Amino acid sequence: MFGVDWWGLVLPFSYVGVLGGALMTFSTIYRKRKAAQSANLEPWFGPHLQRNIYLSLLHIEPENASEKSPKIPDSILRAALLRRAVEDIHRIVQIRAAKAACSTLLQRGSVGDDLWQRFSRAEKEMEEELRDVVMEANALAPNWGQTIFQSANEIAANTVLRKRLDDIQAQAESEKEWWEKRRSTIQQDFMKELDQSEKGASSVASEDEPILVDGDTPSATPSGSKKKKGKK
Repeated sequence: MFGVDWWGLVLPFSYVGVLGGALMTFSTIYRKRKAAQSANLEPWFGPHLQRNIYLSLLHIEPENASEKSPKIPDSILRAALLRRAVEDIHRIVQIRAAKAACSTLLQRGSVGDDLWQRFSRAEKEMEEELRDVVMEANALAPNWGQTIFQSANEIAANTVLRKRLDDIQAQAESEKEWWEKRRSTIQQDFMKELDQSEKGASSVASEDEPILVDGDTPSATPSGSKKKKGKK
């Protein structure tokens, strides 16, 4: 049997233990620091006003503690929850539009990890928000959670279309003024070209007129005198 030098193994084992403890300490500190940095990052979206309104209506409290809390009609709660779902639709569209651009910029190194962390946190918050809206819809009306986002999508599309129409109507007056100025400018240029063409045609016609020579002019007398001399 070979003897084992336990005292000789104390140093390697102690080195491994110290190294493992240092790595664990570093990992714990690094995770806490990352969590603190991610918590201090600016949110991707601003405050969710529609959600705050819905929660305020849902948990409204009386001014006096002795009074009973007023009963909010379910129709108002459903309308507030629907407006909350419409705002969620707008935010989902923005996230889907920005995801490809953010991933491409991150791969190229054009943006830092902070932006991607903000985006990832916004995605997680939206997933939780959608689940919360579905649960609230089912609590207000049975099976409403399956169709609430379909109705919200239609409302959001109509809102975008109405906004575009309003923008077009707002620009119609300025476009009309621009077209009136453009038409007057074209008309003035056309009249100038027409006047110039008329002046050119009149000058060419005056140059082409025939020159009439009168027989009583002095240039005809020499030939007559020559004929008289021949008769003599």
